[in-house]
Amino acid sequence: MTDEQDWPFDQPSDAAAITVRAVLGGAPILLVSHDADDDGWQFLDGNEVDLDEAVLISMARAVDLDPSLREVADLLPGWTAWRSAPGEPWQRGLWQGGDEPTS
Repeated sequence: MTDEQDWPFDQPSDAAAITVRAVLGGAPILLVSHDADDDGWQFLDGNEVDLDEAVLISMARAVDLDPSLREVADLLPGWTAWRSAPGEPWQRGLWQGGDEPTS
C-alpha cells in the first residue's frame, strides 16, 4: 500500500499506467514515458512494444515492482527516461517521436 502523502507522481497511485507482460514476469523496467497528450505513464522493458503484450497496472504496482521509479517521478510530460540496466542511472530526454529520445 502506498502512502498518498509520500506519493511523488503527478497521477494518483491508483491511476492506470501501461506496462508489458514481460515486466510483470520479472523483466526490468528500463524505459519510462510520461505522455504529453494525456499525462499517462508507461513503464516498459525497453524492447519494441507489441500491443498484444500491453497491460494496464496501477501506478503503485509499478513502483512496487521497481522502487527506483520514484527517481523519475518528476519527469515532465513528453519526456522519457531510460537506463541500460537496473541500478544504472536514469537518463532523460524529450521524446521527439523517433526511435531515440534526445537528451
